[in-house]
Amino acid sequence: MDVQPWVWGATLTVLIAVIAVDFFVVVRNPRAPSMREATLWVSLYVSLAIAFGIGLGFAAGGDQSIDFFTGWIVEYSLSVDNLFIFILILGSGFAVPPRHRQRVLLVGIVLALLFRGIFIALGAAAVEAFAGVFYLFGAILLYTAWKLVTADEEEDEEYKENAAVRLVRRVLPTTDRYHEAKLTVRIDGKRYFTPMMLVMIAIGLTDIIFALDSIPAIFGITQEPYIVFTANAFALMGLRQLYFLIGGLLDKLIYLSKGLAVVLGFIGVKLVLHALHETTDLHVPEIPTLVSLVVILVTLTITAVASLAKSGLAKSEADESAARTREETTPSDPSDRDDDLDAAGTNASHD
Repeated sequence: MDVQPWVWGATLTVLIAVIAVDFFVVVRNPRAPSMREATLWVSLYVSLAIAFGIGLGFAAGGDQSIDFFTGWIVEYSLSVDNLFIFILILGSGFAVPPRHRQRVLLVGIVLALLFRGIFIALGAAAVEAFAGVFYLFGAILLYTAWKLVTADEEEDEEYKENAAVRLVRRVLPTTDRYHEAKLTVRIDGKRYFTPMMLVMIAIGLTDIIFALDSIPAIFGITQEPYIVFTANAFALMGLRQLYFLIGGLLDKLIYLSKGLAVVLGFIGVKLVLHALHETTDLHVPEIPTLVSLVVILVTLTITAVASLAKSGLAKSEADESAARTREETTPSDPSDRDDDLDAAGTNASHD
């Protein structure tokens, strides 16, 4: 796929313009968006991604369009799973005031795009220089899949500061409370960092970790840098609004990590097969991207349906248990108690 420099330039210009508008909206009116507003924005970004994929098909061919949609779906699914970590960081981790969470998320998106752009460039150069790098990418994804399968769900419900954030707390003077959205504040003539700075550092480090998983995953689908970058960009666009839209729904997607483990494991195997095909004389079959798209869609659909069904069943059982508890603790009808007292009095008089 021969992407002209002006296409790259136009893509980056539009992306920067969208981020600038988004940042202007957040800074001008810091608040938590309504469900209706978040739904409209997420729908807009999803529609733009679909339109881009269709346009790419007309401009570069159906295979490139399939590559984009497959990569976008994988990256979008990983972004949804990563939102759970953002919820922990912004909530129980640092207790960021709700009105400032949009700003933190937007900065996180910008950092994610920056880090992924760097990793995409490095990955493309590594792939171009040595096909054996696909063994490394495959190993990373298989290890990540194994971690997702064996992860302790109770541990995932708590955010634990990493070593870098703890080091910043020890080395840099920080305040105990937020000062609006300021990163630093001067108190008694001395400059202090606010918890907002620690949140930004935590989000940035988390973005780097996420990129180490997502970039090998999409390189297992396509090695075209332009498609890799645009799939990541569209997956991240709207992530801010998605946070407010499905924050409560994430608790119901209890099997999402397991579904992603299957997807990442599948792509990891695909990468290893591709590496064997490129670096050995073995007749190793390669998995077509269209097959990958079908496998990914089926896996994620089953994951979503099973999660919602399990959550619905758990809710029904909880409601039934609560109803039984209320019945056991609710006093009987007053007339019944009067009848019982009359009967007791009659028996006493006979005695």
